[in-house]
Amino acid sequence: MKYSVVVAEDEVLLLENLIQKINESEAGFEVIGSAQTGIQVYDLIAELNPDVLITDIRMPVMDGLTLIKKVREFHPHIDIIIISGFSEFEYAKTAIKYQVSEYLLKPVDTQELYQALMKLKHKYMMEENSLQDIFKQELSTKSPAEIADVLKEYIIQHFNEEISLNQIAHNMNYSCSYLTKIFCQQFECTPSKYLISLRMQKAQQLLTHHGELSIRQIGEAVGYPEQGYFSRIFKKQTGLSPLEYREGRES
Repeated sequence: MKYSVVVAEDEVLLLENLIQKINESEAGFEVIGSAQTGIQVYDLIAELNPDVLITDIRMPVMDGLTLIKKVREFHPHIDIIIISGFSEFEYAKTAIKYQVSEYLLKPVDTQELYQALMKLKHKYMMEENSLQDIFKQELSTKSPAEIADVLKEYIIQHFNEEISLNQIAHNMNYSCSYLTKIFCQQFECTPSKYLISLRMQKAQQLLTHHGELSIRQIGEAVGYPEQGYFSRIFKKQTGLSPLEYREGRES
């Protein structure tokens, strides 16, 4: 199995060189799409749903940080590797809060790129072994509604962990688009939206009934180890920050 990569780099020669290094790395990754602006790449991500995004920081139209922020908000399962120059290090530090996997300096060293990809591959293989145990039951005879139920139950049981629909789809022998389609038909929302909704419900319960827990601890408990990201998602979903929500319940 090859893991899929989308690359964002505005300089053509660097883009072509990076694609070649990834495809020839023997780490098990394949570039399935590339573009030179953040907007183009974001559209590719929405269409192709890759495992990994490798992006430059400075790009026209939409810069890398804005792209990363949007990807984290709407495609949280995608792993991100940043490439940038020394002068952009402050930008890269800002991106750390968006849980990027690696930060590589230009020109990208072949061995460092290989090591970054192998780190992700190891993570994916561990996830696959776990999912194989969970989805070892025969699903070929189940109806679409039953398959959607299996996926929903998995999300419920593992909502506080990192969940990759790509890995789940692979182990269930279905495509991501098919799983998303049957899940929407059964529950009228995508798996990603269901996961976010479930996490927010759990967070609200903890904020209401467990005053001894900090905002960071609650975020970690519902699958968001980065407090700032948890707070942004929570406010987007509820209209209040976690602290405002807690204070409102206490008053």
